[in-house]
Amino acid sequence: MPGRRSERARPAAPWTRQKMLALLIGAGLTAVLLVGGLVLAVVDAAQPARHPAGGAGSADSGRSGRRGGGGSSAGPNGPGPTAAAERDALAARPMPTVPADAAQPGPVSLRDPGAPIMLPAASRTGPAGVPTGFGPTRVGALAQLAAIDQAALQSGALSGARAVINGWALPGGPTTTSWSGVAALAALLNAAGLSGGGSGQLAIVVTPLMGQVKGSVGGDFVLPCVDFEVDVTLQQTARAAAADCQRMVWTGDRWMIGPGVEPAEAPSVWPDTDTAIGVGWRDLRRG
Repeated sequence: MPGRRSERARPAAPWTRQKMLALLIGAGLTAVLLVGGLVLAVVDAAQPARHPAGGAGSADSGRSGRRGGGGSSAGPNGPGPTAAAERDALAARPMPTVPADAAQPGPVSLRDPGAPIMLPAASRTGPAGVPTGFGPTRVGALAQLAAIDQAALQSGALSGARAVINGWALPGGPTTTSWSGVAALAALLNAAGLSGGGSGQLAIVVTPLMGQVKGSVGGDFVLPCVDFEVDVTLQQTARAAAADCQRMVWTGDRWMIGPGVEPAEAPSVWPDTDTAIGVGWRDLRRG
C-alpha cells in the first residue's frame, strides 16, 4: 500500500470523504490490519522491509481440519529445519498485486465467489480481551487472526494494539514496537493529528468480510489471510479495505502469531468486487 500522508490535518477543519479515504489507504491499514500483516492491513508502508508477497495458497475453507502442507511439525524447541524453511518460503511467496484504488468502495460483482468460508464461534476470551477457542483447524487459525486484528485496530489507541500483540505473539514474532498493526495505527493517528491515546471522536470499526488460507506446514502452522472493511469516523465516516496475513502457530490451546518476518503483503481489495474474487478472496460467514 502507498505511504502515509505527511501532511497533518488541522483538527478544526472538516474532513472530506476523499481525505478520509486517502488517510485510510495512506496509513497502510492491513494489518493490520490489519495486513502481510495487519491489518489490519490491513496496511503496508509501515513495513517497508517486507516483500510483496503472496501466493497461490489454498483458498479453501479448511473444513477438513488440521491438514498440512508437509514438513515436520514443531517439537518442544520449535519446528525442525525443514519445516522452518517451508514456513519461511510460504510466508515470503508473493501474492497477487492490485492497484491502490482497489481498496476503495467499488461495485459488487455478479460473479459467484463460491461457497463461503464458515468461521467457528469463539468459546472463550483470551489475553487483551481477544475472543479465542477456535480449535486447531485452518479455519480456526483464520478466525483467530480476524479476532486479533479487530481487537487491535478497534482499540483506537497504541496501548490497546500493544496489549494485543503482547498477548498474541510467540517469542521471535512481532513485538509491541515492530508489529505492523501498531505501526499502521500509529500512522493513522499521526495523519489525523491525534496522540497515541486516540480520541473519543475517533471510531474505527474493522469487519472481516473475505478470507483465504495461503497454505500450511504440518498440523500446527497455518498462514491465513483476511480482507477487512475498515470504517473510520472522525466527524465523517470513510471506508476502505485492508488485508492482513500472519504466521499462525497452534500452541496446544490456541492459535498465536508465530516467529519470523511478517508475511508478504496480501491484496487489499474492496470485498465482493470482481477484483476481490479474481485474486482468491472468499466470503466469510460465522458458523
